[in-house]
Amino acid sequence: MQALAKATCMINITFPDGAVRSYEKGITALAIARSISEGLAKKVLAAAINGEVRDAHRSIEADAQLRLLTWSDDEAKSTFWHSSAHLLAEAVEAQFPGVKFWVGPAVEQGFYYDMDLGDRKMTEEDLAQLEKKMTALAQQDSSYQRIEISKQEAIRFFSEKGDEYKLDLLQGLNDGEITFYKQGNFTDLCRGPHIPSTAPIKAIKLTSVAGAYWKGNEKNKMLTRVYGISFPNQKELDAYLLMLEEAKKRDHRKLGKELGIYTMDDDVGPGLPLWLPNGTIVIEELEQLAKETESAAGYKRVVTPHIAKESMYLTSGHLPYYADSMFPPMEMDGEKYYLKAMNCPHHHKIFDAEPKSYRELPFRIAEYGTCYRYEQSGELFGLMRVRCLHMNDAHIYCSKEQFFDEFKAVNDMYLKYFKIFGIDKYVMRLSLHDPAKLGQKYVNEPALWLETEAMVRKVLVETNTPFVEVQDEAAFYGPKIDVQIWSAIGREFTLATNQVDFNSGIKFKLSYTNKENTPEVPLIIHRAPLGTHERFIGFLLEHYAGKFPLWLAPVQVKVLPISDKFLDYAHQVQSQLKAAGIRAETDDRGEKIGKKIRDTELMKIPYMLVVGEKEMNEQKVAVRRQGKGDLGTQPVGEFIAMAVQEISSRKSE
Repeated sequence: MQALAKATCMINITFPDGAVRSYEKGITALAIARSISEGLAKKVLAAAINGEVRDAHRSIEADAQLRLLTWSDDEAKSTFWHSSAHLLAEAVEAQFPGVKFWVGPAVEQGFYYDMDLGDRKMTEEDLAQLEKKMTALAQQDSSYQRIEISKQEAIRFFSEKGDEYKLDLLQGLNDGEITFYKQGNFTDLCRGPHIPSTAPIKAIKLTSVAGAYWKGNEKNKMLTRVYGISFPNQKELDAYLLMLEEAKKRDHRKLGKELGIYTMDDDVGPGLPLWLPNGTIVIEELEQLAKETESAAGYKRVVTPHIAKESMYLTSGHLPYYADSMFPPMEMDGEKYYLKAMNCPHHHKIFDAEPKSYRELPFRIAEYGTCYRYEQSGELFGLMRVRCLHMNDAHIYCSKEQFFDEFKAVNDMYLKYFKIFGIDKYVMRLSLHDPAKLGQKYVNEPALWLETEAMVRKVLVETNTPFVEVQDEAAFYGPKIDVQIWSAIGREFTLATNQVDFNSGIKFKLSYTNKENTPEVPLIIHRAPLGTHERFIGFLLEHYAGKFPLWLAPVQVKVLPISDKFLDYAHQVQSQLKAAGIRAETDDRGEKIGKKIRDTELMKIPYMLVVGEKEMNEQKVAVRRQGKGDLGTQPVGEFIAMAVQEISSRKSE
């Protein structure tokens, strides 16, 4: 009987490689790691139990699949940074008695904590002192203790502290789902998870202080937000800070101003960029690339209005799902009209304008459509988050049999663009629905969700496309792929999206006549490989550090006469360049040639052609390349042929 009892207290743990081991019920992931090796246990920061990230020191009560998470895993980094946010809060509480805290999550790189300091202000000197305090606290090796607590007890705890912020958070929680976490002298309302103790937090940098409205609502009180980042060793922190300095040099807002790409104006409004002549050239080049690519792929171009009646967005389901991201309606002739926040409903109407046969499928239509989205003012960020955006949008209407080839063709288009722009690192993020939210966040069609998710997964697997799966991030009408790319300095961007839509065809009563001469609802693919002009140009500015490849550069060649005696020849060369379709200017200022070269370098113009007496007499130009210096002397015609070939090939450098 004792042997039987012991057997029933054993659980099976399945590891990522498929190996299964038995352990006593109640064992922790940390203890399992220690049973493998002490070295592994020292590296474990958290654990994924059946896909859920949990404290490595929480007990496991039933059979489970286990992944031990170390610093190399994104989930572990997020847990590490979340724990660092709690360490920050403990340091702040020591330095600013009476402080009240709102939320302190991990973010893409690091963490922040929002806090109410009352009438006090936090300075750069305070940040330096807080870093020292955090380091001292981390060295105490305090464990992160998870405490399950009733709602009544939690309310009593924060009521005694007079903390209205945590009391507000508790309103949406019920008994059985409330936990505190405690480390050292700090206790916080928190779901977790956390790392085992503070000891692994070896290197800390508090990067900035900003204002943040409570709950992101500009009508609420302004809180203090402290940003920071932490690492398990100083070497990684130093490398990150070096990257941060490089990122500052590449900041698209700084480069956009210096290179005359775009501007913002208070009289126009926040989040509404004005594209200057140089930026407009970049837009037109990108649009031309998209038009050529889409024409070759069988797309037809369309144009749709900037506004539409409320009824269309009710049909599409964007109202009420998307109402918070749309500008308020305008009332005309007893009807409500909305600024267009997305192109798809308009495109569905174009598909429906004329009867369709299966012979006309796949039906592909594309538009660089202007959309308007009411982003919260606190979320606006240069070109990355704007309220007016020009989207490289298209929709494909196809049968289920055609889906694989059409979806694959869209992914192939992404890969072509990656090659053109020198994007070496990317991943497709397959965003799935959450079955628990059907009928709320997602269309209530469980069978269609599973079918279309499997269809997308099949394309990715069979084409060996790198991808990860993320639950509860799908569009409300179907699964999607978010394309994540990394710039030259390792910054991650969400470039674009490729979405499957099994719902809009039904909602808009779209149909085509199939081979059996009966009506059938098409499957719809929403795709935007270049995303928006705004986000993509912001990415390119940072990716190239403002040094656009020749084909994209607003000014491709600058002609630099050594003195005014050679102005006529400089203009003659400029005319030849422009006749060949090359964007060229002449620096006709009365400056010395050294200054002209330096100024042209600062404007990041790809080619400089220096002309003097020797060049004029021989009908040549002295060629200088951005970043490469002097390339020697060439006949004008030879340079033009070389430049035209480089432009037409759209080389990435």
